[in-house]
Amino acid sequence: MAVLGFIGMGNMGSAMLSGAKETFGKENIIFHRNSREKMVEFSKKEEVDYCESNNEVVKKAKYIILAVKPQMFEKVAKEIAQDITKENVLISLAPGITISQMADMFKTNRIVRSMPNTPAMVGEGMTGVCYNKEIFSGDEIDNITKIFKSIGKMKVVEEKLINSVVCASGSSPAYVFMFMEALADSAVKCGLPRKDAYEFVAQTVLGSAKLMLETGKHPGELKDMVCSPAGTTIAGVEELEKNGFRKAIFAATDACFDKCVNIK
Repeated sequence: MAVLGFIGMGNMGSAMLSGAKETFGKENIIFHRNSREKMVEFSKKEEVDYCESNNEVVKKAKYIILAVKPQMFEKVAKEIAQDITKENVLISLAPGITISQMADMFKTNRIVRSMPNTPAMVGEGMTGVCYNKEIFSGDEIDNITKIFKSIGKMKVVEEKLINSVVCASGSSPAYVFMFMEALADSAVKCGLPRKDAYEFVAQTVLGSAKLMLETGKHPGELKDMVCSPAGTTIAGVEELEKNGFRKAIFAATDACFDKCVNIK
């Protein structure tokens, strides 16, 4: 019996499979995706066996990673619910669908709800995870932890906070990339070659994040360290404030949260 079975193989599913392969071994992982051509291609690339159906994945693996979009959940549930046993652990990557809703769909309460993000593709993901620890054994909890730590860092949160996690880390890489693109474009406007602009910006974002994590300093304090009196940085900060930088972030977060609550 395989340890991990993946249903769906988009960006997040692929990233998690690649990370899990290093932790659990490729011989302990199976998957299925709708496109047979892409399934065969991915199987050869990752050296991981595929299954002919989602039902086969459920029958052959203990931990089932549901890398399925929210709008496909009900369809997948109807397809595999009859094959789920009390030994299976279902791990959902989809936003907006509660453990209670999934329990109704899949006819089991052995469910882990999670919100990973795309930096998992390079082993630097941040995943919020929620589940009822009383339902799982110690070994199962250890394996759940290993699955998510294989793609970066994880933090267990209460389910009522998981939509906030989507805002903080699940969707926000898109905003970070928009910021990086805009900053690089502005540097190009000032004469810096585009390739160099992307490198300077990317390393600055990476270094800034590492500085905050490793020093434990408040981001406001780190910002103040760059802002010399009457200097270039505070002039730039003033323009960001004038143009609603913070307000735009709050608005984006509100929209993201509302979508999580009302996802269809």
